[in-house]
Amino acid sequence: MEEPPHNDLNTMTHENGDPLQSTSPQISVSEFSCHCCYDILVNPTTLNCGHSFCRHCLALWWASSKKTECPECREKWEGFPKVNILLRDAIEKLFPDAIKKRHEDIHLNNDIVQSLAAFQKYGHDQVPLAPNTGRANPQRGGGFFSGVLTALTGVAVVLLVYHWSSRESEHDLLVHKAVAKWTAEEVVLWLEQLGPWASLYRDRFLAERVNGRLLLTLTEEEFSRAPYTIENSSHRRAILLELERVKALGVKPPQNLWEYKAVNPGRSLFLLYALKSSPRLGLLYLYLFDYTDTFLPFIHTICPLQEDSSGEDIITRLLDLREPTWKQWREFLVKYSFLPYQLIAEFAWDWLEVHYWTSRFLIVNAMLLSVLELFSFWRIWSRSELKTVPQRMWNHFWKVSTQGLFVAMFWPLIPQFVCNCLFYWALYFNPIINIDLVVKEVRRLETQVL
Repeated sequence: MEEPPHNDLNTMTHENGDPLQSTSPQISVSEFSCHCCYDILVNPTTLNCGHSFCRHCLALWWASSKKTECPECREKWEGFPKVNILLRDAIEKLFPDAIKKRHEDIHLNNDIVQSLAAFQKYGHDQVPLAPNTGRANPQRGGGFFSGVLTALTGVAVVLLVYHWSSRESEHDLLVHKAVAKWTAEEVVLWLEQLGPWASLYRDRFLAERVNGRLLLTLTEEEFSRAPYTIENSSHRRAILLELERVKALGVKPPQNLWEYKAVNPGRSLFLLYALKSSPRLGLLYLYLFDYTDTFLPFIHTICPLQEDSSGEDIITRLLDLREPTWKQWREFLVKYSFLPYQLIAEFAWDWLEVHYWTSRFLIVNAMLLSVLELFSFWRIWSRSELKTVPQRMWNHFWKVSTQGLFVAMFWPLIPQFVCNCLFYWALYFNPIINIDLVVKEVRRLETQVL
């Protein structure tokens, strides 16, 4: 019995037919054509409306129109369109020669290659949206992180209200009051801020009613005798060193964040924003322009000498600062190059006893910024853009320098109210924003892996 003639026809068509022709009488290339280029679909991308296009055709359409809508029916797509893997595999199996020829033509067209790259970058920059296949995926992590963000926002608002309500007393701080006008109570306040050990001598100073004028006349010999009787030589030395600084400045030198902000409102605001965008440039600025008052305490705090790691409190250790040793510089430069945000976190950690909640916000913010910086380096590495790093660094340096110069020029015209708003926003709300950015980066990474 002879075979049916149509089977011979199918075999001959498959062996001798042009790749642009059908592989069987029932299937032809025209059934898998793109409605943009009217050629066979390459990496078919199916939109929400159901229409499919070549991915490069969709990229060219998006690049020219900047619209996120179907080229045929104009319905807007949701999320970022993905390749229809089932349709792609079927076409490649049915018409392998035609697909191979189309791929070669696409790779030779620079306009298509650039449009595809821009389209993919646009997709990476979008917030990954969970598929509408169920309710479990959108809630994964969303409820937890929204709860964390809500709690942190509440804490930030409470801290903001507290500091905002006490802003009227900022001008009454000892950093703004001449030492000769200090009362006995203010002298005791100055003494207690030197460390917990100073509370041992609080009653003795109050009993003698030591005011600012009397404090300026006291010597080491008088401190060691009755009625003060400060027998501990380290305590006497700390008091005398700080007293010398008070005599030189005429006021109390800043010893915590709020006093530093009161004395240097512009610099404190600059350092807070430098923490996020340019930690290395911010530390370089401190080294060049504020070495003695800020940089030396900073490096001795994060890279202490072994003999300094005693039970003394942070303020006492920072009263008498020497030039850093080579070992301290080596440790600092390694962290400065690779882990600049860790330097900030370590510094804030040492001030937990002085600034309980504020230090915690700074530590969390430094950790989040470290993660975001790691994601940025990974993105550059994965896209093989390491050669662009020097140019990026120069552009960033130029941008930061220009912005800093611009702010410095117009700083006298900026109202103090605006400065306070920017300061507290950077201090308490930037960590909350960075938590959201880290979550988005993690989800974007999951989307790329899947």
